[in-house]
Parts: sequence; C-alpha cells; structure tokens
Amino acid sequence: MEANALDGGSRKFILIERNSETAQSITKPRLESVCAGKLNINVAVEGGGFRFYRLGPPVFDENGQIREGIGFDTLAAHIWFSETRIPWRRPAKRKTVLGVAESGLAIALLYNGILGDRSVAGGNVLTRATLAVIRQDCPKHFTGPLLVYGERCTLSDATLKRENITFKQTPYDVKARA
Repeated sequence: MEANALDGGSRKFILIERNSETAQSITKPRLESVCAGKLNINVAVEGGGFRFYRLGPPVFDENGQIREGIGFDTLAAHIWFSETRIPWRRPAKRKTVLGVAESGLAIALLYNGILGDRSVAGGNVLTRATLAVIRQDCPKHFTGPLLVYGERCTLSDATLKRENITFKQTPYDVKARA
C-alpha cells in the first residue's frame, strides 16, 4: 500500500499475511477502510491504495528445478514476470504466446503439452511446425523479436537469427529467483 503520511512523504510497504482466511476476512477489509478514510489513524491517506495477491504454489523445488505438477499457467506467470517485471494476465484463450512486452518482445512458452502432447511432433520442442503455431498465436502483423521457452530446439542457429528468435531451455534457463 502507498499512502501519504502526515509529513507529506510517501509510504510503500509489503504486508504479508500467512493465514489466507485472516487475510481475506480481516486484513483486506481493514486496508480498504484505511484507504477510504473510514478508520481514525494518524496518517492522512490521499489517493492511497493497495493490491491484494494470493501466492501460488512454489514453482521450484529445493534444487532449483521446476516442481513436478506445475501447470502451464503457473510457469507462464513466473516466466512473464521474470522477463517483464509486471504480472501476467492470462488471456481468455490459452496460447503459446504469453503476450508482447512493452519492449516489443513477444514471449512464448512450449510447456506441459500446450500444443497437444510432450513429443517433438506435439509441442514442447521448438520445430518449424511449432514455430508456425507460435507465429499464428502472435498478434496480427507482429514482426518484432521473439523469445521462446521450450524443452529443446531443432532449429539451426542461422534460422533462429534470421527469424529474430531467442531460445531458452526449460527448466535450465528459467530463473529460480528473479
């Protein structure tokens, strides 16, 4: 929450509540009241606010590897945030392309059978066929650089360069800590 204090300064902090029920039923309503000016506190709140988030399951195990059972959306959100520093908003229709960052970089993820199965023909490997699907998932008229995360890549370095693609291998190139 960011609030303007009596001294005219600005306060920013992270509040962590480990008990989900308490966070939802007590902490969140109290913060809403403070921001609305309904609680008598010694801080003038002008235009203050807060964001309420629930943490998802841990993406990585104790060895820094992607945990077994991590779904596409969980890994996609982690990768998007690691690359852009902004939260990922899941589109209505799941696609290989997570979005286009403000920098103009499109980020794609081939993971967990997004294209049907885990075989080379099916989807976790960057091939000419999976690249064609990724290109279809890109916004219309997109011509910018492309970052693709996948199990492995069968495209040559020359093809990657010509297509303006950077390939990162999962799980090895996924940062455990951003």
